[in-house]
Amino acid sequence: MKHLLYLAIPLCLLSACDVDRISETNLSDGSFWKSERDLKAATNYLYTFLPSLLVTSDNWSDDGFGTAPHTTSDGTRLAPATSGDYSTPYRIIRAASNIMEKSSLAENAGVPAQIVDIYVAEARFFRAWAYFQLVQKFGDVPLILGLLKEDSPELTAPRTPKEQVYEAIYADLDDAIAKLPTPTARGTAGYGRITNTAALAFKARVALFEGTRSKFHQYGDPNKHLSLAVAAAKEVMESGEHQLFDNYFGLFQYEGEGRQNRENMLVRQYGRNIADNISGYNCGTLINGATNATKALVDAYLMKDGLPIEISPLYTPPATFAETFIDRDERLNATIMKPGDPYFYSVPFVAPALVYHTTAYCPRKFVDAHTVGTGVTFIDYPIIRYAEVLLAYAEALYELNGSISDADLNASINLLRDRANLPDLTNAFVQDNGLDMRNELRRERRVELAMEGFRYWDLIRWKTAETELPKAILGSYFFADEPGFSTASPKLTPDNYILLQAAANRMFDPEKDYLWPLPVNELALNPQLKQNPYWE
Repeated sequence: MKHLLYLAIPLCLLSACDVDRISETNLSDGSFWKSERDLKAATNYLYTFLPSLLVTSDNWSDDGFGTAPHTTSDGTRLAPATSGDYSTPYRIIRAASNIMEKSSLAENAGVPAQIVDIYVAEARFFRAWAYFQLVQKFGDVPLILGLLKEDSPELTAPRTPKEQVYEAIYADLDDAIAKLPTPTARGTAGYGRITNTAALAFKARVALFEGTRSKFHQYGDPNKHLSLAVAAAKEVMESGEHQLFDNYFGLFQYEGEGRQNRENMLVRQYGRNIADNISGYNCGTLINGATNATKALVDAYLMKDGLPIEISPLYTPPATFAETFIDRDERLNATIMKPGDPYFYSVPFVAPALVYHTTAYCPRKFVDAHTVGTGVTFIDYPIIRYAEVLLAYAEALYELNGSISDADLNASINLLRDRANLPDLTNAFVQDNGLDMRNELRRERRVELAMEGFRYWDLIRWKTAETELPKAILGSYFFADEPGFSTASPKLTPDNYILLQAAANRMFDPEKDYLWPLPVNELALNPQLKQNPYWE
């Protein structure tokens, strides 16, 4: 039985995962860990786990829809037998812990301690990253902070309370923040590697998540986490290392790549062209049904007077598809294809093809019109950007204090609104127009980070998934006489909007669905693991 556990344990703490570790497959420890090159080779493996650009996790939420309903979004998923959502983070943890433990061999071999410290700090960042993926989805999870042997008792240990997991995450991030170079010190040659401000920004992300989750789900110490989020975000803001890129659309094109764009804090690099190819991806997948914006997302974008469409005197229901984009927040134009945008080998976008663009709202972010037909694109994916830090600072400050000053809004949210050519958000503007500051801060986050994979987790931490996810998923108004619409016959609501999934077919159980189910095979391998409530 022990041998079976040794082979199947998802934590990848044993030799079942050695095939993924350069340092222990090709060379023995005695001949590896001798130089900075060895440390770098081992650490580079961790970067292969960075998220890929083809983000479809917005389909879990009310902001995105593919070509069919998603079981996470509509509440029909079942507990899986196995899942990379559980096993892959433990592979990262195993590889990161291995670097931490074996780094002393490199130092003993003459690698300067300050060089060793940087690679260990990168490993700590990735271990924190992996544990956050786990605790975000599953809540309490086994906490393993070292390498295990076949008979280690931790292999059959119960789940660790998540507050302890968060303490371990913060400890790893604090060590990384202290020892990682700044972006300036990394320079062009080190662009793409973890920096101290990226670690700070990630700490703000983690702390905002748990601070608001504990606040709205009513457990733990929300203010502790919210205070950490404010402090980490403020340290980034005061570092002088980052500023917003001047062109929101350009952020997601080649012009936004490289060290010259100080908004990007951590990216997955793809290269520049066939001659400079790191990996590449097919952006045609994005416009062929992988994900499409919903009516709920499009309706969230403000009019150019800074008011929601429900109350703005500028808004009138569009008479054509193109009118959807008139007098709106410029980020809508940068996120969704409108008629006339470069589309396929720079041929202008005319109208949605509803067989792919099921909501009629075709993605524009990350789509390079010049290469969309070639099957390979190299635009880098910004995983952490400075805009998120500004949003985290404003939200955490508001949730901590119950208010936010105009000065803090100017230092954060209004920088984003200025780039979008919107009026400033002020306390007076909110009061005079009958708005709610919390809702407006959340709106800014939703549209600034639209289709970048944040929305589902925001609904989870705000405890609004139970309200938003059971709603019908709608697309554009159906303009029956326009190209693209006239050749299709989708289901429609009584008021003529495209109906992708009716509310009757969607559900969210607040007693169950705020946590993900552990894979059932893991429960069989470790009887001490207990399934999350109501997933049995």
